[in-house]
Amino acid sequence: MLFRWLLAAVHLLAFGFALASILGRSRLLRRCATTADLPAVFRADAGWGLSALVLVITGGMRAFGGFEKGGDYYIHAPLFHLKMGALLLILLLEIAPMMALIRWRVALKTGKTPDLSRAGRFARVGTLQTVLLVVMVVAASGMARGIALAAGAG
Repeated sequence: MLFRWLLAAVHLLAFGFALASILGRSRLLRRCATTADLPAVFRADAGWGLSALVLVITGGMRAFGGFEKGGDYYIHAPLFHLKMGALLLILLLEIAPMMALIRWRVALKTGKTPDLSRAGRFARVGTLQTVLLVVMVVAASGMARGIALAAGAG
């Protein structure tokens, strides 16, 4: 019981850290004009990546590791599908910013100047990811309260 509680707490805290990190990265990317701005962007990005990893691991453990209601419950819950759909979109949207930030890190380490022209675009992607993260939290809170999104459910 104690482990389930701690696992749930870590999972919920990771949502808070993820939200703060992606908002911070987006804000920093919006203002990113020179390579001097990149260390702060990289720190926020690392926080985003770490919190996302914690979310995926703790979420997987909770849903399919026998610590919560069980995989069968989640597989048949429409809100779980909404939550996983939002997660999938977040991950797909992350591909371009992640690849660019990796290239920027490599460029800096090799003494080159990275092309920061897409920083604003990546900030907008982060804003969309923020909305999807909120969708995940809303779906999770509905699942925790047993809300069903089926015809005739109320």
